[in-house]
Amino acid sequence: MSEHLRKPDWLKIRLRGNEQFTRTKSIVESHCLHTICTSGKCPNMGECWSRGTATFMIAGDICTRSCRFCNTLTGKPFPLDPKEPANVAESIRLMNLKHAVITSVDRDDLPDLGAQHWANTIQAIKAINPETTVEVLIPDFQGRLELVDLVVDAAPEIISHNMETIRRITPEVRSAAKYDVSLSVLARIAERGTVAKTGIMVGLGETKEEVYELMDDVKAVGVSVLTIGQYLQPSRKNIPVKEYVTPEQFELYKTIALEKGFKHVESAPLVRSSYHAEKHV
Repeated sequence: MSEHLRKPDWLKIRLRGNEQFTRTKSIVESHCLHTICTSGKCPNMGECWSRGTATFMIAGDICTRSCRFCNTLTGKPFPLDPKEPANVAESIRLMNLKHAVITSVDRDDLPDLGAQHWANTIQAIKAINPETTVEVLIPDFQGRLELVDLVVDAAPEIISHNMETIRRITPEVRSAAKYDVSLSVLARIAERGTVAKTGIMVGLGETKEEVYELMDDVKAVGVSVLTIGQYLQPSRKNIPVKEYVTPEQFELYKTIALEKGFKHVESAPLVRSSYHAEKHV
């Protein structure tokens, strides 16, 4: 059965740890911050934290959605922390980051779905770290484009919103998000003149042709940066892996995406949406 697929050798992770890893961990914990590195069980956490980089997760660590691929807690979130924007900004200063990546849980419980908190965080980062470039990985805000505009107006250098998977299996993988709604969010980002980025997972039962179709769909709405990585089942409650895609196929995806006109493509088994994000500015 698919849930018993043996993990291939190319997915074995070499654990890393050094003084910078310990320092990054200390800064994150002392400022009561959440990271998608730990919440999402990211396979690159050791590498990134050892380089002094981390992807901050704002608006709490409890999501209002329950996507089958995701390991983030689902339930009723706590109220927003008004100190969080300043805490994130100060942590970025202490880490001396040249490029900061921010993501969040979905906050469908809030009237503005958390959009103003997003704007406040970006503005705080830029006020304290004027030389730091900012990349944000935003939810779909239920397709409410005026909320997307709040984030755009805060002027991050890159705005990412992940498609996650191809059209056919989106309803199976994502609990509330819709393929065409995500396309509309990416279109709005690009229309407003901000670099639009998206990421997908493979190994969920998609075909190569469906991946190429998704490439065409996101390129058509203005996406210029694309990440492709292997889906790894984070726990038994999550959707099982259907296939371990070979490194050679990832290289082919990268080649074809570049031929289609994407400016930056990260495509490899352990790639995640924020992997080597500093290269995409």
